[in-house]
Parts: sequence; C-alpha cells; structure tokens
Amino acid sequence: MPFLLLFTLFALLDFVVLFAVGSHIGLLTTLLLVLATGFIGLHLIRREGVATFQRAQQRLAQGELPSDELLTGAALIFGGALLMAPGFLSDALGFMCLIPNARGLLGKLLTRTNVLIRRFHYRHGQASGNDWHAADEDPSHSHHAPDHEDDSSHQPLEGDFISKDEPHR
Repeated sequence: MPFLLLFTLFALLDFVVLFAVGSHIGLLTTLLLVLATGFIGLHLIRREGVATFQRAQQRLAQGELPSDELLTGAALIFGGALLMAPGFLSDALGFMCLIPNARGLLGKLLTRTNVLIRRFHYRHGQASGNDWHAADEDPSHSHHAPDHEDDSSHQPLEGDFISKDEPHR
C-alpha cells in the first residue's frame, strides 16, 4: 500500500510540474522537450544496454555470475520506462538510472533506504493485528505473544506447489 501511495503522489507531482513548466515555456516547447528526452533516453538505453550485455557475456565466459550487470540491466529497463512517461520528474529519475555515476549514487541512496527498512521485520505465524515491529524491539513486550516457541522459525519453509490448472487434492 505505501508503494502505491508513493507512486500515485509521484505521478501527480510529475504532471503538476509538467503543466507548470508548460504554462511558462509554451505547449510546443514542452512537447519538443518531452520528445527529445524520450529520444535521448532511447539512445542512452541502447548504448548502455549493449555495453552491459557485453560485460555480462565476458563475466559469464570467465565463469563468474554477472550480478552487477543484471542490476544494471534492471536499472536501464526502469530508467527507460521512466523516460517514456511524459514528465520532467520522471525524466530526471530515468536519466539517473541510465547515467553510470548517477546510477551508483541512486544505488547508494536505495541501499541506505533498505537499511532503514530492514530495521523492521515481520513476525510470521501471527493471525491478527500489526505483526510488524522494530528489529531491536523486545517481542516479549508485544501484545502479540507467539503461541509456542519453535526452532523451525530459522528453517526454510517447505511445501508443495499446486498450479491453478491442477485439480484440488
């Protein structure tokens, strides 16, 4: 839910900025800027995408996993999608995803955000209420005490996958 709210607010702010800039510089100039950022974005995606693909092939040939290249490819796809959307804020974020140094800065920012998010974790096995709590919070003081302590909480969950097409067992 927070992601949907953040996405909606970002899109709304992007259109407000687009219309505000458009009212100052004119419709034709605004359309030309939006088209120009789209074409520049396509050019950068093509150039960076080919370079990333070549680096990934080299790492695979050396027997290494191209994890950095996969993340770079995901950033390029995300940046390209943002550049296709009309708006100056989405274009700025899209260019940050496409330019290598800016992509590194954005990655550091997301890493810091992830650290803040990871301070909270989900207590599984609870059936009600707010099951999110801070990692440093003492669960014994929580009003949701677990029914039983179990060492299996650190073990992977195992089970069968049943496709929607299969009949129920």
